[in-house]
Amino acid sequence: MTKTIFLAGGCFWGAQHYLKQINGVLETETGFANGHTSEDEGGIVTDRPTYEEVYTDRTGYAEAVRVVYDDEVLPLRKLLELYFLSIEPTAVNRQGEDEGTRYRTGIYYIDPVDRLVINEVYRQVQHGYSSPLAVEVEPLKIFFPADESHQDYLDKHPDGYCHLPQALFEVARRANRKV
Repeated sequence: MTKTIFLAGGCFWGAQHYLKQINGVLETETGFANGHTSEDEGGIVTDRPTYEEVYTDRTGYAEAVRVVYDDEVLPLRKLLELYFLSIEPTAVNRQGEDEGTRYRTGIYYIDPVDRLVINEVYRQVQHGYSSPLAVEVEPLKIFFPADESHQDYLDKHPDGYCHLPQALFEVARRANRKV
């Protein structure tokens, strides 16, 4: 069964590259989640945020990755456990050297049933930390895909900036594989 979830894990270049390595992930797309955009009087969104606008931290958007996955191959629980390996879950508005509200961590769901699994994994991860987790868990309110130059960035620029250690990509490639 194909499902979709949106994960914010700091800079979306590395987050996308990490997540797409996981067996069972079918599609990824970088973008901006749960921020503020202009609406006309009828409530219709009138403008899409640009990377430059989001970078100012005035739009409230988080850099995020839309993840489409096969729930029979990659259950949400496993996907979230792997997601938590890629973030510092107690850091507020920061991952690696990147700072700002756009780099906050978050799990944004569209299926309310997913909230039960998200809460279970969240509690499980929290047990490993003395500080509270700083990962937002909210329904997805809005998502705008980033422009093409930000899609699959590390595939196009293998030596490009990434806050994640290279070894983590190998962990993702090996995860969820049958031996």
